Amino acid sequence: MSDRDIVDVKAWIDSRAISSKQWLILALCFIIIFFDGYDAAVMGFIAPALIENWNITRTGMGPILGAAMFGVALGALIAGPWSDRYGRKKILLLAILCFACFSLASAFARSPFEMALLRFLTGLGLGAVMPNCVTLLAEYMPERRRSLAIAVMYGGFNIGSGMSGFIAAALLPYFGWRSTLVFGGAVPLLMLPLLIFMLPESAMYMVVNSVSREKIAATLNRLGGTFTSATAFVLAAPVVPKKARVLQLFSGGYARGTLILWLTYFMGLFVIYLLNGWLPTIMRSNGVSLERAAVVAGLFQLGGALGGLLVGALMDRLQAKYVIALFYLVGSFCLLSQGIWGFGPLALAVLVFISGLCINGAQNGLQAFSPVFYPTEMRATGVCWMHGIGRSGAILSSSLGGVLLGVFPGQTTIFIILSLPALLAALSIVQHKNVRASRQIKGAGLNDLPALSRTLNNR
Repeated sequence: MSDRDIVDVKAWIDSRAISSKQWLILALCFIIIFFDGYDAAVMGFIAPALIENWNITRTGMGPILGAAMFGVALGALIAGPWSDRYGRKKILLLAILCFACFSLASAFARSPFEMALLRFLTGLGLGAVMPNCVTLLAEYMPERRRSLAIAVMYGGFNIGSGMSGFIAAALLPYFGWRSTLVFGGAVPLLMLPLLIFMLPESAMYMVVNSVSREKIAATLNRLGGTFTSATAFVLAAPVVPKKARVLQLFSGGYARGTLILWLTYFMGLFVIYLLNGWLPTIMRSNGVSLERAAVVAGLFQLGGALGGLLVGALMDRLQAKYVIALFYLVGSFCLLSQGIWGFGPLALAVLVFISGLCINGAQNGLQAFSPVFYPTEMRATGVCWMHGIGRSGAILSSSLGGVLLGVFPGQTTIFIILSLPALLAALSIVQHKNVRASRQIKGAGLNDLPALSRTLNNR
């Protein structure tokens, strides 16, 4: 077997310009994440109609709004090991089918209990979508552009969240609240045939799972390759301990990095969801008009969309963990400054914008940072479990916000408190270290691995 018959898939992807097929993968993942963001925000727009139609209190809306979040966390935890076992594409498509069907079903809910149950089931699908899109895109983008590409994809979530308000405003007066849920389920469902045909399975996943050379060659040829069934596809990868998928995250030197990713993601989501959910209320309690409070809260999200692109671009050029830590640190300083000095509305708006840029941007950076840490065999499990565990920070902050406002009614103390988890996230991520594991050559249909290993090392 000659050098020309052997192709290291990762090295091949890293060495080439991004092809039109790779841009298409990015665009498809962006659209999928758009509907993730749409679903995450649209319930807030239809909540008043549900309260009126079903004659329930605002407290009664709590289980409905929280059910989806619990489903998202559980869905992420379940999807990771399945994706590493059965493939990124299969689990991603099943997740889209799940959240689309149950979103449609939610439109026909007849009671708060039915709605809460259906929202939980919708969340199961949504929880599997984001980390699987991150994993698939990370395995198709060259290393020099990976972080920026994932940041662009994640921008679909911010745009979907923002557009949900406009879509709801267009549908609600004419078709009622049920139409917004039909839209969020029917469009992804109609997209499924297109995704089945156009979205490829990860070539790296196929290599480590010894899929036939013909299938790998056909997949890479769509990216611009000229391979045949005679080509051997390999991947230089760390040796993965033979344990259950989730337990692999705590063996072979991965435990420290795994716990740091969980802690960092948890702290970031704690800050983001508390500010998203309670910032208008915090400002309103200090005499700021509802209109101004809504504008300032919107600046937090707007800053996040810009911050994600900035962090992604910098991560592709500098040491990634220090870029993430710096943005968390600046965000923490902005929150602390507002808490100590209690600036007026204009300065507050600027600080909130910068905080959103930094903290949301750093959080987006973790989306690109986490898949690089794990080898292909356990990558989806690692990314999904970071999402699932981190979601508990969002659940905690959403429920704890009201308690904190009751204990600390003034906005200054709340901002000081919020600066602490942002600071902890910064201090945590700088402690992250890559695993220096022994490596082996993995591939499909190879008979002489020692000789192959020497060939690759001598290139």
